[in-house]
Amino acid sequence: MANLKAIRTRISSVKSTRQITSAMKMVSAAKLRRAQDKILRLRPYANKLHDILVGLSQSLAEAEIENIYARASSREKILIIIISSNRGMCGAFNSNVIKEARSVVAERYMKQFEKGNVTFLTIGKKGFDYLRKQKLKMLPERNNLLNQLTFDTVSVVAEDVMNRFLSGEFDRVILVYNQFKNAAVQNLTSELFLPVETGAADDKESIPADYIYEPSGEEIIKELIPKSLKIQFYKAVLDSFVAEHGARMTAMHKATDNATGMIRDLTLLYNKARQAAITNQILEVVSGAEALRG
Repeated sequence: MANLKAIRTRISSVKSTRQITSAMKMVSAAKLRRAQDKILRLRPYANKLHDILVGLSQSLAEAEIENIYARASSREKILIIIISSNRGMCGAFNSNVIKEARSVVAERYMKQFEKGNVTFLTIGKKGFDYLRKQKLKMLPERNNLLNQLTFDTVSVVAEDVMNRFLSGEFDRVILVYNQFKNAAVQNLTSELFLPVETGAADDKESIPADYIYEPSGEEIIKELIPKSLKIQFYKAVLDSFVAEHGARMTAMHKATDNATGMIRDLTLLYNKARQAAITNQILEVVSGAEALRG
Protein backbone atom coordinates (compact mmCIF):
# COMPACT_ATOMS: atom_id res chain seq x y z
CA MET A 1 0.00 0.00 0.00
CA ALA A 2 1.22 3.47 -0.81
CA ASN A 3 3.09 5.54 1.77
CA LEU A 4 0.66 7.70 3.79
CA LYS A 5 2.94 10.74 3.91
CA ALA A 6 3.43 10.67 0.12
CA ILE A 7 -0.33 10.51 -0.44
CA ARG A 8 -0.96 13.42 1.98
CA THR A 9 1.69 15.47 0.19
CA ARG A 10 0.12 14.76 -3.19
CA ILE A 11 -3.37 15.63 -1.95
CA SER A 12 -2.06 18.95 -0.62
CA SER A 13 -0.34 19.65 -3.95
CA VAL A 14 -3.46 18.91 -6.00
CA LYS A 15 -5.57 21.10 -3.69
CA SER A 16 -3.17 24.00 -4.26
CA THR A 17 -3.39 23.44 -8.01
CA ARG A 18 -7.18 23.40 -7.81
CA GLN A 19 -7.18 26.76 -6.01
CA ILE A 20 -5.04 28.26 -8.77
CA THR A 21 -7.11 26.86 -11.64
CA SER A 22 -10.35 27.91 -9.94
CA ALA A 23 -9.06 31.47 -9.48
CA MET A 24 -7.89 31.62 -13.12
CA LYS A 25 -11.29 30.38 -14.24
CA MET A 26 -13.06 33.20 -12.37
CA VAL A 27 -10.64 35.83 -13.70
CA SER A 28 -11.11 34.59 -17.27
CA ALA A 29 -14.89 34.54 -16.82
CA ALA A 30 -14.88 38.18 -15.71
CA LYS A 31 -12.65 39.24 -18.61
CA LEU A 32 -14.76 37.20 -21.01
CA ARG A 33 -17.97 38.97 -20.03
CA ARG A 34 -16.45 42.40 -20.64
CA ALA A 35 -14.80 41.46 -23.94
CA GLN A 36 -17.85 39.52 -25.16
CA ASP A 37 -20.02 42.62 -24.85
CA LYS A 38 -17.60 44.50 -27.10
CA ILE A 39 -17.50 41.91 -29.87
CA LEU A 40 -21.27 41.38 -29.84
CA ARG A 41 -21.79 45.13 -30.28
CA LEU A 42 -19.12 45.43 -32.96
CA ARG A 43 -20.04 42.45 -35.15
CA PRO A 44 -23.31 43.75 -36.69
CA TYR A 45 -21.68 47.06 -37.57
CA ALA A 46 -18.48 45.46 -38.92
CA ASN A 47 -20.35 42.82 -40.93
CA LYS A 48 -22.70 45.37 -42.47
CA LEU A 49 -19.81 47.66 -43.28
CA HIS A 50 -17.98 44.75 -44.89
CA ASP A 51 -21.00 44.00 -47.10
CA ILE A 52 -21.15 47.65 -48.12
CA LEU A 53 -17.42 47.61 -48.82
CA VAL A 54 -17.73 44.61 -51.13
CA GLY A 55 -20.67 46.13 -52.96
CA LEU A 56 -18.93 49.48 -53.16
CA SER A 57 -15.81 47.90 -54.60
CA GLN A 58 -17.82 46.30 -57.36
CA SER A 59 -19.65 49.55 -58.03
CA LEU A 60 -16.34 51.41 -58.30
CA ALA A 61 -15.07 48.78 -60.71
CA GLU A 62 -18.17 49.14 -62.88
CA ALA A 63 -17.74 52.93 -62.86
CA GLU A 64 -14.10 52.41 -63.88
CA ILE A 65 -12.86 54.23 -60.79
CA GLU A 66 -9.54 52.80 -59.67
CA ASN A 67 -9.71 51.21 -56.23
CA ILE A 68 -6.12 50.89 -55.05
CA TYR A 69 -7.20 48.50 -52.28
CA ALA A 70 -8.69 46.04 -54.76
CA ARG A 71 -5.94 45.98 -57.36
CA ALA A 72 -5.29 42.75 -59.20
CA SER A 73 -2.23 40.90 -57.96
CA SER A 74 0.01 38.05 -59.04
CA ARG A 75 -0.36 36.28 -55.68
CA GLU A 76 3.40 35.95 -55.46
CA LYS A 77 4.15 37.84 -52.25
CA ILE A 78 1.98 36.70 -49.36
CA LEU A 79 1.63 38.08 -45.84
CA ILE A 80 -0.07 35.81 -43.30
CA ILE A 81 -1.11 37.46 -40.04
CA ILE A 82 -1.40 34.97 -37.17
CA ILE A 83 -3.41 36.17 -34.18
CA SER A 84 -2.67 34.07 -31.10
CA SER A 85 -2.31 34.92 -27.39
CA ASN A 86 0.48 36.18 -25.16
CA ARG A 87 -0.20 33.59 -22.46
CA GLY A 88 -0.89 29.88 -22.36
CA MET A 89 -3.22 27.82 -20.15
CA CYS A 90 -5.97 28.05 -22.77
CA GLY A 91 -6.10 24.51 -24.12
CA ALA A 92 -5.50 24.04 -27.84
CA PHE A 93 -6.28 27.69 -28.65
CA ASN A 94 -2.79 28.58 -29.89
CA SER A 95 -1.82 25.25 -31.40
CA ASN A 96 -5.02 25.23 -33.47
CA VAL A 97 -4.41 28.65 -34.99
CA ILE A 98 -0.82 27.67 -35.82
CA LYS A 99 -2.05 24.47 -37.48
CA GLU A 100 -4.56 26.51 -39.48
CA ALA A 101 -1.82 28.86 -40.67
CA ARG A 102 0.32 25.90 -41.72
CA SER A 103 -2.67 24.43 -43.52
CA VAL A 104 -3.26 27.70 -45.40
CA VAL A 105 0.35 27.70 -46.60
CA ALA A 106 0.31 24.01 -47.55
CA GLU A 107 -2.97 24.15 -49.45
CA ARG A 108 -2.79 27.56 -51.14
CA TYR A 109 0.69 29.06 -51.13
CA MET A 110 3.24 26.25 -51.07
CA LYS A 111 4.91 27.41 -54.29
CA GLN A 112 5.31 30.93 -52.90
CA PHE A 113 6.59 29.50 -49.61
CA GLU A 114 9.25 27.45 -51.35
CA LYS A 115 10.41 30.59 -53.17
CA GLY A 116 10.63 32.49 -49.86
CA ASN A 117 7.72 34.78 -50.74
CA VAL A 118 5.54 33.99 -47.71
CA THR A 119 6.01 36.34 -44.74
CA PHE A 120 4.36 36.12 -41.33
CA LEU A 121 3.22 38.79 -38.92
CA THR A 122 2.35 37.68 -35.39
CA ILE A 123 -0.02 39.29 -32.93
CA GLY A 124 0.48 37.20 -29.80
CA LYS A 125 3.65 35.85 -28.19
CA LYS A 126 2.73 32.17 -28.59
CA GLY A 127 2.54 32.42 -32.36
CA PHE A 128 5.77 34.45 -32.45
CA ASP A 129 7.64 31.88 -30.34
CA TYR A 130 6.61 29.06 -32.67
CA LEU A 131 7.58 30.88 -35.87
CA ARG A 132 10.89 31.98 -34.38
CA LYS A 133 11.77 28.37 -33.55
CA GLN A 134 10.90 27.39 -37.11
CA LYS A 135 13.09 30.27 -38.37
CA LEU A 136 10.41 31.50 -40.74
CA LYS A 137 10.38 34.88 -42.45
CA MET A 138 8.66 37.41 -40.16
CA LEU A 139 7.89 41.08 -39.79
CA PRO A 140 8.56 42.69 -36.39
CA GLU A 141 6.08 41.21 -33.88
CA ARG A 142 3.11 43.16 -32.52
CA ASN A 143 2.55 41.16 -29.35
CA ASN A 144 2.12 44.22 -27.11
CA LEU A 145 -1.08 45.01 -29.01
CA LEU A 146 -3.02 42.57 -26.80
CA ASN A 147 -1.95 44.34 -23.60
CA GLN A 148 -3.90 47.48 -24.53
CA LEU A 149 -6.44 46.37 -27.07
CA THR A 150 -8.23 49.42 -28.46
CA PHE A 151 -9.32 50.48 -31.92
CA ASP A 152 -6.63 53.18 -31.99
CA THR A 153 -3.76 50.78 -31.22
CA VAL A 154 -5.02 48.21 -33.74
CA SER A 155 -5.47 50.91 -36.39
CA VAL A 156 -1.75 51.64 -36.32
CA VAL A 157 -0.95 48.03 -37.20
CA ALA A 158 -3.72 47.85 -39.81
CA GLU A 159 -2.48 51.03 -41.47
CA ASP A 160 1.07 49.68 -41.62
CA VAL A 161 -0.20 46.49 -43.30
CA MET A 162 -2.28 48.52 -45.76
CA ASN A 163 0.71 50.72 -46.66
CA ARG A 164 2.86 47.65 -47.27
CA PHE A 165 0.17 46.33 -49.60
CA LEU A 166 -0.14 49.62 -51.48
CA SER A 167 3.64 49.86 -51.89
CA GLY A 168 3.69 46.43 -53.54
CA GLU A 169 5.61 44.73 -50.73
CA PHE A 170 2.78 42.18 -50.53
CA ASP A 171 0.19 41.06 -53.06
CA ARG A 172 -2.17 39.33 -50.63
CA VAL A 173 -2.77 39.60 -46.89
CA ILE A 174 -4.46 36.73 -45.01
CA LEU A 175 -5.80 36.85 -41.45
CA VAL A 176 -5.71 33.61 -39.45
CA TYR A 177 -7.41 33.62 -36.04
CA ASN A 178 -9.92 31.98 -33.71
CA GLN A 179 -13.38 33.45 -34.08
CA PHE A 180 -15.44 33.51 -30.91
CA LYS A 181 -18.66 31.50 -30.95
CA ASN A 182 -19.21 30.79 -27.27
CA ALA A 183 -17.11 30.10 -24.18
CA ALA A 184 -16.52 26.48 -25.21
CA VAL A 185 -16.28 26.82 -29.01
CA GLN A 186 -13.93 28.83 -31.25
CA ASN A 187 -14.15 28.72 -35.04
CA LEU A 188 -10.81 28.67 -36.82
CA THR A 189 -10.93 31.35 -39.51
CA SER A 190 -8.68 32.29 -42.40
CA GLU A 191 -9.93 35.23 -44.43
CA LEU A 192 -8.64 37.54 -47.11
CA PHE A 193 -7.89 41.01 -45.75
CA LEU A 194 -6.31 42.52 -48.86
CA PRO A 195 -6.99 43.01 -51.71
CA VAL A 196 -10.63 43.93 -51.11
CA GLU A 197 -13.00 41.51 -52.78
CA THR A 198 -14.99 42.93 -55.66
CA GLY A 199 -17.62 40.19 -55.89
CA ALA A 200 -21.26 40.84 -55.16
CA ALA A 201 -22.18 41.32 -51.53
CA ASP A 202 -24.00 38.54 -49.67
CA ASP A 203 -27.19 40.51 -49.32
CA LYS A 204 -27.74 41.69 -52.87
CA GLU A 205 -31.22 43.08 -52.26
CA SER A 206 -30.29 45.37 -49.38
CA ILE A 207 -27.00 46.51 -50.92
CA PRO A 208 -27.47 47.93 -54.39
CA ALA A 209 -24.65 47.70 -56.88
CA ASP A 210 -25.29 51.25 -58.09
CA TYR A 211 -24.16 54.09 -55.76
CA ILE A 212 -24.39 57.83 -56.00
CA TYR A 213 -21.00 59.11 -54.85
CA GLU A 214 -20.90 62.03 -52.44
CA PRO A 215 -18.59 63.87 -52.61
CA SER A 216 -16.79 61.55 -55.09
CA GLY A 217 -15.58 58.02 -55.68
CA GLU A 218 -12.00 59.12 -55.04
CA GLU A 219 -12.92 60.54 -51.63
CA ILE A 220 -14.71 57.34 -50.73
CA ILE A 221 -11.60 55.32 -51.58
CA LYS A 222 -9.52 57.71 -49.52
CA GLU A 223 -11.74 57.81 -46.42
CA LEU A 224 -14.36 55.06 -46.21
CA ILE A 225 -12.45 52.02 -47.47
CA PRO A 226 -9.41 52.49 -45.16
CA LYS A 227 -11.74 52.99 -42.19
CA SER A 228 -13.68 49.86 -43.09
CA LEU A 229 -10.48 47.83 -43.40
CA LYS A 230 -9.30 49.02 -40.00
CA ILE A 231 -12.60 47.97 -38.46
CA GLN A 232 -12.35 44.52 -40.07
CA PHE A 233 -8.84 44.16 -38.69
CA TYR A 234 -9.95 45.29 -35.22
CA LYS A 235 -12.86 42.84 -35.30
CA ALA A 236 -10.51 39.93 -36.08
CA VAL A 237 -8.14 40.83 -33.22
CA LEU A 238 -11.02 41.39 -30.79
CA ASP A 239 -12.66 38.13 -31.87
CA SER A 240 -9.44 36.27 -31.09
CA PHE A 241 -9.06 38.11 -27.78
CA VAL A 242 -12.56 37.10 -26.66
CA ALA A 243 -12.06 33.53 -27.88
CA GLU A 244 -8.84 33.33 -25.87
CA HIS A 245 -10.61 34.13 -22.60
CA GLY A 246 -13.38 31.68 -23.45
CA ALA A 247 -10.84 28.94 -24.16
CA ARG A 248 -8.92 29.69 -20.97
CA MET A 249 -12.07 29.70 -18.86
CA THR A 250 -13.11 26.34 -20.31
CA ALA A 251 -9.62 24.88 -19.87
CA MET A 252 -9.43 26.03 -16.26
CA HIS A 253 -12.93 24.70 -15.57
CA LYS A 254 -11.88 21.28 -16.85
CA ALA A 255 -8.63 21.45 -14.90
CA THR A 256 -10.53 22.29 -11.71
CA ASP A 257 -12.91 19.38 -12.26
CA ASN A 258 -9.99 17.03 -12.92
CA ALA A 259 -8.25 18.20 -9.75
CA THR A 260 -11.43 17.57 -7.76
CA GLY A 261 -11.60 14.06 -9.18
CA MET A 262 -7.96 13.43 -8.34
CA ILE A 263 -8.47 14.63 -4.76
CA ARG A 264 -11.42 12.29 -4.38
CA ASP A 265 -9.43 9.32 -5.69
CA LEU A 266 -6.37 10.15 -3.60
CA THR A 267 -8.50 10.58 -0.48
CA LEU A 268 -10.01 7.15 -1.05
CA LEU A 269 -6.53 5.70 -1.57
CA TYR A 270 -5.31 7.43 1.60
CA ASN A 271 -8.20 6.04 3.65
CA LYS A 272 -7.54 2.54 2.35
CA ALA A 273 -3.84 2.84 3.14
CA ARG A 274 -4.58 4.21 6.60
CA GLN A 275 -7.06 1.41 7.30
CA ALA A 276 -4.52 -1.16 6.17
CA ALA A 277 -1.88 0.37 8.41
CA ILE A 278 -4.24 0.29 11.41
CA THR A 279 -5.13 -3.33 10.67
CA ASN A 280 -1.45 -4.26 10.51
CA GLN A 281 -0.79 -2.55 13.84
CA ILE A 282 -3.67 -4.45 15.48
CA LEU A 283 -2.35 -7.73 14.09
CA GLU A 284 1.10 -6.97 15.45
CA VAL A 285 -0.32 -6.23 18.93
CA VAL A 286 -2.41 -9.42 18.91
CA SER A 287 0.50 -11.48 17.66
CA GLY A 288 2.75 -10.07 20.41
CA ALA A 289 0.17 -10.79 23.10
CA GLU A 290 -0.20 -14.35 21.85
CA ALA A 291 3.56 -14.80 21.88
CA LEU A 292 3.78 -13.61 25.52
CA ARG A 293 1.07 -16.09 26.58
CA GLY A 294 2.96 -18.90 24.95
